[in-house]
Amino acid sequence: MTPTARLIWSVLGAASIAFHLWLIFSGLVPNLVSRPLHMALALPWTMLFVARSRAELISGVVLGAAGLAACLWLVVNADALSDQYGFLDGDFQLVVAVTLLVVVLEMARRAIGWPLPLVASLALLYGLFGEWVPGEFGHPGTPLNSFLGTLTIAEGGLWGSLTAVSVNIVAIFVIFGAVLNAGEAGQGFMNVAAAAAGRLRAGAAKVSVISSALFGSISGSASANVASTGAITLPTMLKLGYPRSLAAAVEAVASSGGQIMPPLMGAGAFVMVELTGTPYTSIMAAALLPAILYFLAVWVGIDGFSLRHDLRGLAADARPATRDVLITSAFFLVPFSVLLWGMFGAGYTPQYAACLAILAGAVLLPVDGRLSFDWRRTLERVEQACMGAGKQIATIASIILCASIIIGVLGITGLGVKITSLILSGSGGALWPALLLTALACLVLGMEVPTTAAYVICVSVAGPALIELGLAPLQAHLFVFWFALLSTITPPVCGAVFIAAGMVEENWLKVAGHAMALGIGLYLIPLAMIANPDLIALATDPVWAILAAVKIGLGLTAVSFAVIAPRRLLLRAGLLVVGALLLFWPL
Repeated sequence: MTPTARLIWSVLGAASIAFHLWLIFSGLVPNLVSRPLHMALALPWTMLFVARSRAELISGVVLGAAGLAACLWLVVNADALSDQYGFLDGDFQLVVAVTLLVVVLEMARRAIGWPLPLVASLALLYGLFGEWVPGEFGHPGTPLNSFLGTLTIAEGGLWGSLTAVSVNIVAIFVIFGAVLNAGEAGQGFMNVAAAAAGRLRAGAAKVSVISSALFGSISGSASANVASTGAITLPTMLKLGYPRSLAAAVEAVASSGGQIMPPLMGAGAFVMVELTGTPYTSIMAAALLPAILYFLAVWVGIDGFSLRHDLRGLAADARPATRDVLITSAFFLVPFSVLLWGMFGAGYTPQYAACLAILAGAVLLPVDGRLSFDWRRTLERVEQACMGAGKQIATIASIILCASIIIGVLGITGLGVKITSLILSGSGGALWPALLLTALACLVLGMEVPTTAAYVICVSVAGPALIELGLAPLQAHLFVFWFALLSTITPPVCGAVFIAAGMVEENWLKVAGHAMALGIGLYLIPLAMIANPDLIALATDPVWAILAAVKIGLGLTAVSFAVIAPRRLLLRAGLLVVGALLLFWPL
């Protein structure tokens, strides 16, 4: 990329950052202004930045210009459109509506591939022609102007509650992560992890677990986590003689846990706030113990593999000096402390607290781990933060806008209620069969779409059924959210495994086999949450929550060791039975 191009994209990223920060500090902005502008700022990144050919670039310019014009038209006419109650008035508005839907589908296709826009297209076709579907899965029909208008000019569909989350919360935390990633926070994570676990048996693998948990808590993306921390941890493990398939599996499994580790947990957690009406701080508290248990299971699994292979720790000269650990840790501890103080101490909203943390992180950008200043390096970091934030905000916006089409159609046509009824009838009105059906749906859907989209779609159709069968709303949502992550390590489509396997040049199936064994907590902990509801009650009943976590932790330790450690079959079978009882026998 030429310096001029980098400057242009940095300016666009800075504009996106400035807009989303301005929304937090400016007070109330009409939804039909802020949300279309959010899409408008995402258009250059999804239509032009990712263009891989001249044809894509030209079509991106045309579609991007059309989408930008449609978004700006909505902004200018927001007051008048709010009086139309989602009913299109005239052919021009019909053209605007169709343009918006086509552009959103293409944004998602260019950002993440065909599967999600294909599902959204099928949903649109169902909304348009479902009245001719025979049987109970047909719908009565909706006038075209009302159907398309509800999706595109009302505060539903494209501009509904999901997009509100993307605009007002996710974008802010994406900026926070981009600022930390541009500075020394990543090195701070690695140094803390190496100091804490480097000398232990299988220390290099455990460094990967800790650093990925820390880094993943701000990146919220398994793939980004593998690519970033894996660039350091994978060569280290290979140099120490770790089997390639095991090294890649450790990184893939550890990186997948970032999306369930507070404080950030990826975009899905913020969507959960909107869908459940639960404060973000309560979701953080509910998610904390299960996330710790997940990494405990990975840790135990690594110990099990160390009995099969000679997994050494880091040599003394490869571990960072205490001074370096203390200094570099400040690059993430200071912004994290500001964030947590803002949410829990000052009582600010999560997004306002994140804005303060962004400012704290930005102040640290000019300094490196040696406490030296370099303005050229600072400018490069600012450029990296602007481009990283602009691109990631646009990618998430594309996913959320496309998923909003599906959710809008489910609401307009009543299809969501019918699928919920199907799950209830298919499970015979019993909770555990319904849970297994939901888990299977999450796995299948997660193979094709990002975690957040898989969670949103699955919880929209299966969540009401699980709640009707007796689960608390947060319990049902966390269950679906966890199982939406399965596809990161479960064949046949396992994104984190593919990336890690490619980085070490190993057969991905071997990596996936080890990853599924190490990541067994991802399969068992959501089910244990259902059998032990106290596990997610840390905020309201901490004593029972900790007791439940200890019990489940012992069960996971037994199961993980039984699956991986090279012990006699009878002992392993006994550990499996004991582990299962501890996991699923309530207190």
